[in-house]
Amino acid sequence: MAIWIPLGIMLFVLLVVVIYATTIYNGLVNLKNNIEKSWSNIDVLLKQRFDELPKLIKVCEGYMQHEQKTLEAVIKARSIVQNAQGEQDSLQAQNLLTDTLRSLFMVVERYPDLKADSAFLGLSQRISELEDMIADRREYYNDSVTIYNIRIEQFPDVFVARLCNFTDRPLWRIDAAHRQDVTVTFQHT
Repeated sequence: MAIWIPLGIMLFVLLVVVIYATTIYNGLVNLKNNIEKSWSNIDVLLKQRFDELPKLIKVCEGYMQHEQKTLEAVIKARSIVQNAQGEQDSLQAQNLLTDTLRSLFMVVERYPDLKADSAFLGLSQRISELEDMIADRREYYNDSVTIYNIRIEQFPDVFVARLCNFTDRPLWRIDAAHRQDVTVTFQHT
């Protein structure tokens, strides 16, 4: 009888440890899947933006014969996005595409007829809406990644995370060029 009490206590402690480790594991799996869902939601919007770009370029080509380098940069960035492999490459490619779109819209300011074109207005408004939604989703993605990365480094979760090969995920970071002030000039007519 005396042997059964310590054995029962050890089994109870082992059961508590297994339940606790399972709870931690399930929480980490939930966070990891939340990151995947967040990335997928961004991806849907990026695909929509990607599909709208050829239409925007087509409208701009007729007006912007002298701005071929800008249009080619957008086309090249779109191609880089299409060929990106992995999460980090995709993040960098999307940032490049955002940069080229930014420069395209800056160049458009020099073409009043283009800015007045109804097709261009509709497409540029659609892309601007998509950019706003992408920014919101990026913020949510970064929140999800931050929570996950903290959890896999905290005690006691770190033991389960290492045992089950949970690794940290990269945040979506913007390029340094996006932090610079934009120069605005007004032309008097």
